[in-house]
Amino acid sequence: MLEKEIVQTLSKVTTATLTTILFKKGLRNVWLRKTAPLFANQPRVVGEAFTMRFVPAREDIATPAAWSSPKSTRMAVEAMPDGCVVVADTMGIADAGILGDILCARMHQKGVAGLVTDGALRDRAGLAQAELPIWCSGVAAPPAVAQLAFVDWQQTIGCGGVAVIPGDIIVADEDGAVVIPAALLDDVVESALAQEQSETWILRQVKLGATLSGLYPMSVENQARYDADAKAGLV
Repeated sequence: MLEKEIVQTLSKVTTATLTTILFKKGLRNVWLRKTAPLFANQPRVVGEAFTMRFVPAREDIATPAAWSSPKSTRMAVEAMPDGCVVVADTMGIADAGILGDILCARMHQKGVAGLVTDGALRDRAGLAQAELPIWCSGVAAPPAVAQLAFVDWQQTIGCGGVAVIPGDIIVADEDGAVVIPAALLDDVVESALAQEQSETWILRQVKLGATLSGLYPMSVENQARYDADAKAGLV
């Protein structure tokens, strides 16, 4: 489970800022495609990735009996730790719902921070009552076994065209979901809040009529102005 201070810091940083920071560190492919918030006004979520892996359905394994298998989505839900962000790889298949309201309600009850998938969910009305923040490609009525077979959890997966390793950090907000490699977490946290604050200051200058030249990025003069405002607690 992530330290509370790290969660609090990253909860103040947008995914747009995080992608910029990671780009500067050489990582271009960190934004999970087809992961849009299912409901309006969902909170930004931060947590360690708990991965779920689906493969294309095959008639002998994608059956209702699979729901009671030791490698079922039900068993995966019960293995989810408090504070995690579940990331489910569906290879972008979005015409079957991988989870519905009952499993999502159980995830919320267990303290799961949120669910991110490049696939679809089912039972929209029930999901609205489950109180679990969800990022996905949409909703679909058919059950997962109609198109997908669940095979395991806590494996390296690809979701939305991005590699996700268990223990990586996921941040999701109105712009979608971003993965922070675990090994880079400390560096990203150190940079994130400072960049968010500087961009807030720049935006304020723009709204006051400042031109972008020398402001974004900041010239030596504007950097000095920013540093002075930051020292005075005006940022």
